[in-house]
Amino acid sequence: MAIHKGECFCGAVKLEVSGDPEGMGYCHCQSCRSWSGGPVNAFTLWQPGAVRVTAGAEHVGMYQKTPVSQRQYCTKCGGHLMTNHPPLALVDVFAATLPTLKFVPGVHVNYVETVLPMRDGLPKLKDFPAELGGSGEAVPE
Repeated sequence: MAIHKGECFCGAVKLEVSGDPEGMGYCHCQSCRSWSGGPVNAFTLWQPGAVRVTAGAEHVGMYQKTPVSQRQYCTKCGGHLMTNHPPLALVDVFAATLPTLKFVPGVHVNYVETVLPMRDGLPKLKDFPAELGGSGEAVPE
């Protein structure tokens, strides 16, 4: 089973994921853009049991703007780590947090909110896949 390790910006919080992600892609919503400080957020989705903080758990802070997302970060450096999505039973470990994981995106979500159009041939969803509570509606690239 593959294990990928990551850490926050200062290295105080270390984490690891095991196995394979449930999915990978890009989120274009305003909330993810604002949180990530970039025009798009690259996500990797994992079952909660596949994600483990291995050091520095006492430095993990959490901010919850909506019931869907518990954004976690290092309280020492502010480095973003992951977002727990309890209603979806998934954890988004930011792709940049896992340097050894080969990022292979499969979808764009919330593409109607994009500020950075990406012409890569991947499906572009209006919001989320139907199986995750969205419309599953595709929008033009």
